[in-house]
Amino acid sequence: MAESLKSRYGIEAKTYIGMRYWYPFTEEALAQIREDGINALVILPLYPQFSISTSGSSLRVLQEEFARNSDFYGPQRMFHTVVPSWYDRPGYVKSVANLINKELESFTPEEIAEGTSDGQPIPKHVLFSAHGVPASYIEAGDPYKDQIIDCVDRISALLPSEEDGVKVHLSFQSRVGPVEWLRPYTDDVLPSLGEQGVKNLVVVPISFVSEHIETLEEIDIEYRELALESGITNWRRSPALNTDATFIEDMADMVADALNEPSQSVTEACVANNVGNLELEAVSNRMEISSAGVLGVGNVDDLAGKAKLRKGGW
Repeated sequence: MAESLKSRYGIEAKTYIGMRYWYPFTEEALAQIREDGINALVILPLYPQFSISTSGSSLRVLQEEFARNSDFYGPQRMFHTVVPSWYDRPGYVKSVANLINKELESFTPEEIAEGTSDGQPIPKHVLFSAHGVPASYIEAGDPYKDQIIDCVDRISALLPSEEDGVKVHLSFQSRVGPVEWLRPYTDDVLPSLGEQGVKNLVVVPISFVSEHIETLEEIDIEYRELALESGITNWRRSPALNTDATFIEDMADMVADALNEPSQSVTEACVANNVGNLELEAVSNRMEISSAGVLGVGNVDDLAGKAKLRKGGW
């Protein structure tokens, strides 16, 4: 992205990575920013859709750090602006659609014929599997669900239609704890698709821009196994965007746009997206995932426990 900013916009920019639940932590990135004497900062969450639990949680950390160190982060010392969400950017939408279309085109004539052999009128299906959040977050004003639906609609507009032999579905994965999460759940949708005679399926990790445990383990291993058990014989998984060239260029465009548009502070972004409507720590404690990563991923003990369960332990 830095190379794209320099070559296409003439902008010399340093990039910093700050993570919420692993190294380098946000606080470490901010320490490096202070050491480098940066006086203009574009804050770009790597979550396309805004959620109180992801971008909101990260922005709250920044808000607290900025308040504690106002001598450095105050408006007289450092300009900053936030890009709260970017799921609707044409470059992002196009890059995801391109990856899906590549997978759709990979089905062989024999697989396409098999796709309508069991009473299913549409030969190819796409399942967008988004990270779930507790339903209470949406009730508190979290825009995540609406943004996911809008995002899927935009990408679907660039895919073949049902008349062209492709049907789109949406589900939510990675729920933890006893509370109600966004439905339908991916592990419910896959058996249902199998019952409907679906044979050819492309699964899309829509809320993830890079590969990690919830794509490589949860989708590629657990959900793939469930799909095969449910009769979905021809499985494809669209890769995460990672370093896709169209995506990286759009990221650079986002930064350039942010520098030329009216700024939005961390506090303004939190208020605009209802972050203050929900006490994240209280909810996390109630769900017993307060020491885990985003929505339960990242806690080493928790992951070890899941591994033991899969192996028959506990």
